Amino acid sequence: MPHLLFRLNGVPEDEVIEVRRLLDEHHVEYYETDAGRFGISLAAIWLRDEVDPAYATQLLETYQQQRYREARESYRQQQEEGTAETHLQRFLRQPLRSLLYLAVVLAILYFTLAPFLLHATH
Repeated sequence: MPHLLFRLNGVPEDEVIEVRRLLDEHHVEYYETDAGRFGISLAAIWLRDEVDPAYATQLLETYQQQRYREARESYRQQQEEGTAETHLQRFLRQPLRSLLYLAVVLAILYFTLAPFLLHATH
């Protein structure tokens, strides 16, 4: 029976390429499914029946730990050099998205707290 190894939804393309390369280098047989025309299906890497899921999972875990360490080190260096993106820079780069997120957060807070605040005033 096929085994789900790695979900691809929201994964950066460079990571997908590296995972494919890792599996190819270790001769792990796999296949991919995509999200489909409407993006509602499961985009993922699946192991073929002949593959030991524990071996492939261990390869992937080791890779992800290494990627995490490299990303943290890169971010730390950017912070030391003063080139890391700040919240203000991110807001200015995508102001509409930032305002939309802020509006959603405020709406959730309002609908969560309004019953308590309105009830307390009566």
